Amino acid sequence: MKVGFISLGCNKNLVDTEKTIALFKNHQYEIINDAKQAEIIVINTCGFIESAKQEAIDTILEMAEYKNQNCKYLIAMGCLVERYKEELEKEIPEVDLYIKYSEYDKLWNKIEELIENEAEKEEEPFDELADRVITTGENYAYLKIADGCSNYCTYCAIPKIRGPLKSRKIERIIQEAKDLAQKGYKEIILTAQDTTKYGIDNYGEPRLAELLEELCKIPKIKWIRFLYAYPETITEELIETIKKHPQICPYFDIPIQHISDTVLKRMNRHSNGKTIRSLITKLRKELPNCILRTTVMVGFPEETEEEFQELYDFLKEARFDKLGAFAYSKEEGTPAEKMQNQVHSQTKKSRYHKIMSLQQEISEENLKQKVGKNYEVMLEGMTKNGKYYVGRSYMDTPEIDGVIYIPNTKKLQAGEFVTCKITDIKEYDLIGEILE
Repeated sequence: MKVGFISLGCNKNLVDTEKTIALFKNHQYEIINDAKQAEIIVINTCGFIESAKQEAIDTILEMAEYKNQNCKYLIAMGCLVERYKEELEKEIPEVDLYIKYSEYDKLWNKIEELIENEAEKEEEPFDELADRVITTGENYAYLKIADGCSNYCTYCAIPKIRGPLKSRKIERIIQEAKDLAQKGYKEIILTAQDTTKYGIDNYGEPRLAELLEELCKIPKIKWIRFLYAYPETITEELIETIKKHPQICPYFDIPIQHISDTVLKRMNRHSNGKTIRSLITKLRKELPNCILRTTVMVGFPEETEEEFQELYDFLKEARFDKLGAFAYSKEEGTPAEKMQNQVHSQTKKSRYHKIMSLQQEISEENLKQKVGKNYEVMLEGMTKNGKYYVGRSYMDTPEIDGVIYIPNTKKLQAGEFVTCKITDIKEYDLIGEILE
């Protein structure tokens, strides 16, 4: 039977999808790219914020339409199902099987029970070292080092969905990284809900620096980067490790969420305005070429105009290289849902647009400063018209940040590294030329 997959949400969800693809492939099912042509459709859902939940529901309903055509079985799994399985079973009965995140250890048993109608099957657990079918191409792969989160921010449902922080053993992560390197992946991207707290649950202290040291010993890995680093656990040891190893991209994805101490306290964040400012100053001093990315939230309950203005002024001063913003979304079952003085939707929208307009100006100015500089670039492909190669430097995370366009003047291969001089900018992207 032909199986098609739709993976929604974050890259951590994508890793789970890749493992599920491998399960089907290992049992001789045919994997196809177009879910609409599949006899079995598997949707891995996200349930993080309201817009993600709506996207997941809309996708399930759209795929349910194909039940009357080619599709025989429709399966939904993931975070939305973890939160609302009973409601979904009642409201969208067209789905043949709902699998919660907490049921992944019996995932294949449930699938076989549905498709082959055999209740007694040998267990095949959703092991953390299970095969994966990498869906991100041949150059980079995500490597999940932990799951769950123990930060308990008042706006976030992740601990309810995925539970507390559960770090993987270093030895198992290293083995998976070696396997990926052996298969030719040149960039490994470490991901978790909070990468800088990696190891606290297993070892009693953060072990990200130690993990990075071990990963740097794998000779075929060219670039290593990590995402979702929280300000309070970016340690001196971690900074020194990054300085020591050229394989580690000096790219910090730090979701600060806000800068006002009063807002951060209501969010139950574990940093404050002073420590965030000090960290940014320190990173730029210790690693002058570092790239700083952040995420901020506007319209959190009780956010005053003064608190928003403090955030706006800080972002204008800090000039992050990359920035994502989003308006607060009321999430069921979180402490923030019950907070008084919820901010009006129009006010949230206005504040969001002010932040993004400011960042657009900052990004353009930051990119202009790259013109004339040389960077090592990994080629990932070519534009449809064949006029340009498309690549990335250490400054850009795939699917999130910009790219570098390089005129097609010589024959090159995807995955190849070249030295490139930046000649111009194009919105959020750069244009460069290969140095002979």
